[in-house]
Order: sequence, then C-alpha cells, then structure tokens
Amino acid sequence: MDELIGAANNVTEHETNMEGKTPDASSTAPKLLTPAQKQLLKRQQELEYWKRHSKQLRSRNLITGLTIGAFVVGLFSYTILSVRQEKIMEEIDDEAKIFVMKGPRTGANS
Repeated sequence: MDELIGAANNVTEHETNMEGKTPDASSTAPKLLTPAQKQLLKRQQELEYWKRHSKQLRSRNLITGLTIGAFVVGLFSYTILSVRQEKIMEEIDDEAKIFVMKGPRTGANS
C-alpha cells in the first residue's frame, strides 16, 4: 500500500534529475498508472476537495437546518393556534345557541 502512495505522489510531484532540472516532455516517456494508483490519486483529490470546502458546507447545512426548523415550529404554532380558536368559536357558538333559545330579554319577560 505504501508503494502505491509513493508512486502516486511521485507522479503528482515534479521530478528532478541529477542536475536539479525538470526533464522535458520529449526526453521522458509518459508514465502509465495502474488502476490502483489512479484510484488512490482520485481519492486523494476528493479528500483535498472536501477539506477545502467543509467549512462552507457546514455553514450551508446549518442555515438549511435552521430554516427547516423555523418552518416546522411556525407551522406547529399556527396549527395549535387554529385549533384553540376553533374551540373558542365552538364555545361562543354554544353560548349563542343557548341565548337564542332563551329568547331576547325585554322589559316584559325579564
């Protein structure tokens, strides 16, 4: 496994020859990577991407969570308030029905 990591790192870094100069593209044959080395290189790139973008992703997730939470709390509050108003309206309706059944209060029947 360490050999794969070393080989992948060698491909990604600039190689230098004995004189400290980088070789020209024409003087070296292209290095072929094995599928395992390609996969390792891809995973290293993905890990680097997530390391760079994790803070931004965390803040987006926090904003999304707070927004959804606020929506749920608002919807719950609205529902509870509506049910309470319905109960109050039913009580008022019952009182009104009783008042209508008794009839109006006038000077003659009070």
